[in-house]
Amino acid sequence: MSETPSRVHVVLVVDDDTRVARINAAYVAKVPGFRVTAQAHSAAEALEFLATHPVDLVLLDHYLPDENGLDLVRRLRQLGHRTDVIMVTAARDLATVQAAMRLGALQYLVKPFTFAGLRTRLEAYASLRRALDTGGEAEQAEVDRIFGALATAGSSNDLPKGHSTTTAELVRQVLLSAEGPLSTQQIADRAGISRQTAQRYVKLLERTARVSLALRYGETGRPEHRYTWLPSEGPA
Repeated sequence: MSETPSRVHVVLVVDDDTRVARINAAYVAKVPGFRVTAQAHSAAEALEFLATHPVDLVLLDHYLPDENGLDLVRRLRQLGHRTDVIMVTAARDLATVQAAMRLGALQYLVKPFTFAGLRTRLEAYASLRRALDTGGEAEQAEVDRIFGALATAGSSNDLPKGHSTTTAELVRQVLLSAEGPLSTQQIADRAGISRQTAQRYVKLLERTARVSLALRYGETGRPEHRYTWLPSEGPA
């Protein structure tokens, strides 16, 4: 059961499709502690609204008629807006996912998604804000909890604690776009993450039967582990 919220988070829904925006807004309204203040259908509309209305969180589509969502995030930061952003988009390409991470998007939810998928991310966001709003200093355990609040947000695949759905999506996209099996170092290089992180995520995906492992034997030394995304899984 969800914890009773201590504050209401004000949300702006940005999507070029008015029907989708209404559905997303209705989903948000069903989550205790969240209130949709408006819907915008272009980057210009979003900027105009944010110029005069305080908003805690923007649910942001990438495909907008005047500029893409990531460009909008860049402009918001340049203008000094500290509004939090969760990407809610059909964009699945690795470059967009990685750019969203680097621009500070707190989560990346791929369309189509269920109400449960959005709800878990919003609840994780509320937990993160509660931790940050206390102010003061934090011991390492508290820092770990703050950084893990969104990384452990549930998804349809229920990633184990300490695993980020965004990083899992990065690794998935790397494997999907590969023409053949990849080593963990190759995955790390293409995803822009450390080799240790790449190894942790491919091991997770291997355990959940989404990735197959093959051994490549050289003339000397241990065999190299190489990973392939199983085609039977299809797009997430």
